[in-house]
Amino acid sequence: MVMALETAALVAAKDLSVAPPDRDASFTPAGLAALIASIRERLEVIEDPVKRRIGLAREDTTPAGCRVIGQLAPIYPEWLGDRRFGEAHGCRFPYVVGEMARALATPAMVVASAKAGFCGFYGAAGLDLDTIRAAVREIGHATEGLPWGTNLIHSPNEPDLERATVELYLGEGVRRISASAFMAMTPNVVHYSYRGAHTDSTGRIVRPNQILAKVSRPEVAAQFMAPPPKEMLESLLRDGRLTPAEARIAQYVPVAEDVTAEADSGGHTDNRPLAVLLPLLEAERDRAAARLRGVPAVRVGAAGGLGNPAAVAAAFAMGAAYVLTGTINQTTRESGLSETARRMLVDAGMADVTMAPSADMFELGVKVQVLRKGSMYAQKAGRLFELYRSYASIDEIPPSVRQGIERDIFGRDLGKVEIDVEKFFSARKPDELRRAAQDGRHKMALIFRWYLGMSSRWPITGQKDRQLDYQIWCGPAIGAFNEWARGSFLEDLESRSVTQVGLNLLEGAAIATRAQQARVHGIDVPASLFNPRPRRLA
Repeated sequence: MVMALETAALVAAKDLSVAPPDRDASFTPAGLAALIASIRERLEVIEDPVKRRIGLAREDTTPAGCRVIGQLAPIYPEWLGDRRFGEAHGCRFPYVVGEMARALATPAMVVASAKAGFCGFYGAAGLDLDTIRAAVREIGHATEGLPWGTNLIHSPNEPDLERATVELYLGEGVRRISASAFMAMTPNVVHYSYRGAHTDSTGRIVRPNQILAKVSRPEVAAQFMAPPPKEMLESLLRDGRLTPAEARIAQYVPVAEDVTAEADSGGHTDNRPLAVLLPLLEAERDRAAARLRGVPAVRVGAAGGLGNPAAVAAAFAMGAAYVLTGTINQTTRESGLSETARRMLVDAGMADVTMAPSADMFELGVKVQVLRKGSMYAQKAGRLFELYRSYASIDEIPPSVRQGIERDIFGRDLGKVEIDVEKFFSARKPDELRRAAQDGRHKMALIFRWYLGMSSRWPITGQKDRQLDYQIWCGPAIGAFNEWARGSFLEDLESRSVTQVGLNLLEGAAIATRAQQARVHGIDVPASLFNPRPRRLA
């Protein structure tokens, strides 16, 4: 059940209260800082005509000789984004904890997010169906009706797996998915989006399943902001995956009700600046809304580069309906990363990231953004891709080069790697082995992908002898977050919980927003208020 906004505000005032200012009115930096930080109080902008200065006062406390020239309304973190987002998903805050793959976003992280009033997504990408099923059941049992979701990653090389994952979600009653890395619409996304769609007694369209699409290009966003292609609906109708009533509704409403602008982030990314990407997607939303008259406009959220309150406040100022964080949550104690890998992230700066070959789309040359500091993964994976492009098969690689990569990259004989590859694909996708038997380059790609795949598992298991091979998906936001946390309680790994991180980002963003409001009234606002320091919040 969606919490009423008025109730949420009262709870916020109790749970996240800011210490009241020392004075009722002030013109000094310290006093102004305390008043501005009291975001849940209405403030009056006051002018001292004698000393020709502008300050702030709590309501009805204007000093003698001063006059009121304006007001600052209260601000709550719950109100920073589009309030329709909270109403649609039943969450208190416009804040999403993103679905980091291979269960880096663990069930524990999703449950903690839900209980904090966020909407968290389980990192299902790269996992087998049995593991995903067990996780969604665990989360569903622990959240007791609170909002949460899980990931559906685009699998162009494994469409059957993508379809099976959707069938699992529908069967388990998963009501939210974050669709990520999609380059084009697929029948599986459409199937999930409209399954169970119907009209109620008033004629209102009801959709039990909700999609939050995470995209980095306007042309992809446009597909999620529109009804699905007619031929795709007809195919799903023929296959019995949608009913005539569901397909009819699908002609009039967009595939996704929420689309996240994924800027420069960890993992799959186009490295786009948020300040460029978000307005482009908002413009695409406006065009889609004009075409679908009478249908509520798609909500556009922001992700990528959000590592401190200033960045979060900027995203909301640009019109983001909600914000989504990813990289920074890997350092929290609910993360699926090992302590060794988490400590590597804590030491990272903004520039300590780089692009490296992706395991799931290796042959296409697709890259992911990873941590560079403390790891040689990017260089080693890049070397393998160079060999893949230079030779037609493993057998063509010169013996001396082969021995070098066995020693320095794989840490074992390639013959043994090939045996592991055959075991994996014989159980998961035998067609890959049949193709490899006829295509030497494809066989080489499968063998090389063993390293790329294992390198993302080693930081999870914390395998010490493989630390230089850790593939840790990471965006530049980690540098901003570490700098912001330095010297505060969040510098300590054990104090980094997904709840404290999220609440501090939101609370800080609300203070930064109030500071900007004060500035436009002519108040000399202390610069520190635009990126408030972390503190323990209830």
